Parts: sequence; structure tokens; C-alpha cells
Amino acid sequence: MTTVRRPTIRDVARLAGVSHQTVSRRLRGDPTVSPMLAAHIDNAVAQLDYRPNLVARAMRSRSTGRLAMVLPVGDATSSLQLLSGAYEAAQAAGFAVEVVSLPATELHGRRVVELADSGLYEAVLALTDLPPQHRRSSDGAPIVSAPVYDEHMRGIGPLSEASRMAELVTHLAEHGHRELLHLTGETDHPASVRRREAFERAVRELDLRSAGVVDCRWDPAIAASAVRDLPRDTGVTAVLAGNDTLAAGAVRGAVERGWSVPGDLSVTGWDTQPLSAAMLPALTSVAIDHRRLGADLLTELLRVMGGDAPEMDRPSITQIVWRESTGPARDR
Repeated sequence: MTTVRRPTIRDVARLAGVSHQTVSRRLRGDPTVSPMLAAHIDNAVAQLDYRPNLVARAMRSRSTGRLAMVLPVGDATSSLQLLSGAYEAAQAAGFAVEVVSLPATELHGRRVVELADSGLYEAVLALTDLPPQHRRSSDGAPIVSAPVYDEHMRGIGPLSEASRMAELVTHLAEHGHRELLHLTGETDHPASVRRREAFERAVRELDLRSAGVVDCRWDPAIAASAVRDLPRDTGVTAVLAGNDTLAAGAVRGAVERGWSVPGDLSVTGWDTQPLSAAMLPALTSVAIDHRRLGADLLTELLRVMGGDAPEMDRPSITQIVWRESTGPARDR
């Protein structure tokens, strides 16, 4: 059996024409390495497919260059963009990120603390709420708990923030809409609850009429039926949906009963899915900057590693994208 020798840091140095100390500084993200030398070293690393020996590095400096991000087990499309933002921020700071998915039982146990104490990571960022006793490590890496998902991988915290609902309702009211319908997802979903409460509060404060809240269970067919089955003499002129999928269903329901959007019915969504802008009409929606959230959370982790307190106030990651599906109310 032939054993293939792994390239070493000295091999990289020889190919790049620099000292191994300079290579080491570059791999640590030292900004004093000139751009020209950094490019030579990066090319040599790529050509040799060099991978640092993290165990040896940790033994020498008690530093691994790795951060852990802990997620609940589950499927959330938003997590892909969030993690991309975190990866980019970590890379810019000279760190690698590893994602660890844990079931609820392990999240509520000592597993996160064990990760922090393993010596494999310099810090651990948990994207869910941890029990108070598990938010710190005895003598290992720092742990930061930033609740973004609950144990079922449903968006909470900044991902369920609903303040834009008041802006949507206010804008529609300013354009003559007086009776509104809200199409929500699962009634116990954290984001659904907050958006429904914000809708009802805004309608009440602006002295508008609510045609109710329909539980659509994130099913566009139910949303289409809710609009299609409105009474013939309904006063509803605007529908605010809990996400873009339900909004698309609402548009379909309007078209099926012979209404135009936004001529007869204005429709808004939430989450700004890629197809929202390609719809006819293009869908007004609330955009959530998942990528920026990931970068902000990773930056906060780095602050804690540097001995600073976590940033308590973060700017909103949502904004309304006004498109063609909303317009002035039409008298019926």
C-alpha cells in the first residue's frame, strides 16, 4: 500500500517563495501580509490542496480557527441564506464555520456545552434558545445563544418580527381601503401569531373593518378558496397574506372570480420569494434579509470572543418591497 504524504506548510512556503512563518500569518488572516504575497500563498495552497493540521494547531496555540453554529434538527429554507451570511463574515475574519444540527433533547441537555469544551471550536453560536445553565462553558469556548429558530426549526425572534404589518395596513388605508382580510399560516406558528396580532391591532387603531383571519395552514389552495368564496357583496378590497405562497393563492382566487389585481383587490405577501417579482402582477411583499442576519450574528459572536458585551439593539432586517399587486381601492 502506498502512503501519500500530505503537503505541509513548508511545501506551501517553498512553492509561494516565502517563509513558512509568512504562510502561517496568512492562514491566520494577518492583515500585515501584503496583497501580493497573500495571492502567491493562496495560489500555492490551492495548487497543493493544503489543509492545516487543526489538531497540531490547537496544541500549539490553543486556537483551531473554527466556530460552531448549532441549529435544531429541521428544514427551513431561510437557514441557507442565513448560514451563507455567517460563512462570509467568518471567512472575512479568518475563521471557518461548522454547522451542527441537534434534536431538541440534546439542545436542552449538555450537548452544546460539550461542544464548547471539546477543544475543537473557539466559540459556539446557538441559533436557538438554550437553558440558562447551558449558555456558558466551564473552561471551554464561549457560547452565545441567539434565538432565531425554535426547537421545531420555525422562525422566531427577528425572523418573526411583524412591525411591517402596521406599515402595510396604513399604506392601504391611505389608498382608500377600509375592509381587509388576513390569510395566515399555521395558527400556532410564532411568525403567524405575531403577524395576526399586528394586523388586528393596526385595523383597530386605524378604525378599519376586518373581514377576519383565515387559517390557511400555508396552503395556497386554501388561500385561493378564501378569496373565491367571499360573499358577492363583500366590502373586502385588500388581502394581507402571511407569506408569498398564500398571496399567490389569493391572486389566483381573485382571478377565478373575475377580479383584477390590483384593480378590484390589492394583495400583499411576506418573505419576498424569488418568483414574487416575476408574477403578473408582481407581488408587494415584506423582504427579510436572512443573509445580513447571519452576518450580524456571526459578528456578535466575534465581539463576545474579543471580550465585548453582545450588541443588544440590532437594526430591523425587514423592509416592504412595493410592487404592482397593490393600488387604490375601487368602489364596488
